[in-house]
Amino acid sequence: MAFNQPNRSPWEQKNSPPNIEDFLNMLRNRLKDKFHWGNWWLIALILIAVWALSGVFVVDPQEQAAVKTFGRLTRIVGPGPNYHLPFPIESVLKERVTEVKRVEVGYRTINQSPPFQYRDIKAESLMLTGDESIVDIQFTVQYRIADLTDYLFNVQEVPITIRAAAESTMREVIGKSEIDAALTTGKAAVETETRALLASIMDKYESGVTILNIKLQDVQPPPQVSEAFKAVASAREEKERLVREAEGYRNDLLPRAQGEAEQIVNQARAYFAERTNVAAGEANRFESVLAEYRKAKQVTRDRIRIETMEFVLPNVTKVIVSKSIADNVLPFMSLNRVPELVDRDTK
Repeated sequence: MAFNQPNRSPWEQKNSPPNIEDFLNMLRNRLKDKFHWGNWWLIALILIAVWALSGVFVVDPQEQAAVKTFGRLTRIVGPGPNYHLPFPIESVLKERVTEVKRVEVGYRTINQSPPFQYRDIKAESLMLTGDESIVDIQFTVQYRIADLTDYLFNVQEVPITIRAAAESTMREVIGKSEIDAALTTGKAAVETETRALLASIMDKYESGVTILNIKLQDVQPPPQVSEAFKAVASAREEKERLVREAEGYRNDLLPRAQGEAEQIVNQARAYFAERTNVAAGEANRFESVLAEYRKAKQVTRDRIRIETMEFVLPNVTKVIVSKSIADNVLPFMSLNRVPELVDRDTK
C-alpha cells in the first residue's frame, strides 16, 4: 500500500483518494512507538490538574458571585479568591453590586464620549398630562443591585423590566399633573413621586434592585406649540421678577414700620406710666390734705385760701389799700393800659 512508503503522505497518492481509516491506524502506530503507557498517565494527570485548577476564580471588591451546581444556585460568595468545581459541575455568575446602573427612557445614548450623541425614542417620551396636554419627557433611572439572588433568578432581563415599569410609572404621575408644573416648578415632585412608585413596583416583582433616583433629563412641549410655551415661560419669569422686587420692598418697609410702631407703643407706655404716677401722686396729696382737713377744718380752709391767694395775686395788677389810706394816696394809671382806654373812648 502507499502508506507503507515512509517518505510519502496519503495526499500524495495520485491514483485514488486517501483512506481515513488507514491514516488513523498509521498515526496510532507511530504514537505507540514514541510514547509508552507511563507517559499517557502523566498526560492524564496534567489534564486533570488543569481541569481542577479551572475552578479558581477571583471576585473583585465591587462584585459578588453566584455559584450554580448543575444549574441550581448553591451559594453567594464575596470579594476575594474563591473556588468552584470545574465545568460542567459548577459555574459562576458575577455582577457589580456596588455600581450605580442606569436605564434611559425616552432616548438612547449613541456616543458616550464628546461629542455626545443621542437618539430620541418618541414612543417612550410622549406623554399626556392631567390637563390633556402633550409633553415630551426624557429621563434616567438610577438603580443598584441589592440582592444578587433575586436579581439573577427572579426577573428575566431586569434593565428591560425597569425601563418598562419606569415608563408606565412616569405616565401615571404625569397624568395627574398639569403641564405647567411638569415644565417648571413641579419637576422635583414628579421625580420624587415616580421614584417612590417605581421602587414599590420593583419590590413587588422581587427584582433584587434598589431604585436610587429618577432624573428628568429633558422636559419640553411638542414642537408645534413650543413658541407659545416659550412666551408663557417668559411671562412667568417676568412675574417672578416682579414678585421678587415686591418682596424686597416689603422686606425693606416692614422692619421700618415695625420699628416706628414699637417706638409709638413705647412712647404711649411711657406717657401712660407718667400720667398714672402723676394722678397717683395728686390723689395721695389730696388724701393727705383731706386727712388734715378732717383734723382741723377751719385751719385747713384758711391755709388753702392763703395758698390760693399766693398763687393768684402775683398775676393781678390791682392795688388794694384800706379806706383810711386811700384818701391820702394819689391815684395813678398804669401806662400799659392807656391804649386800651383810648380805644374804648374812641368807640
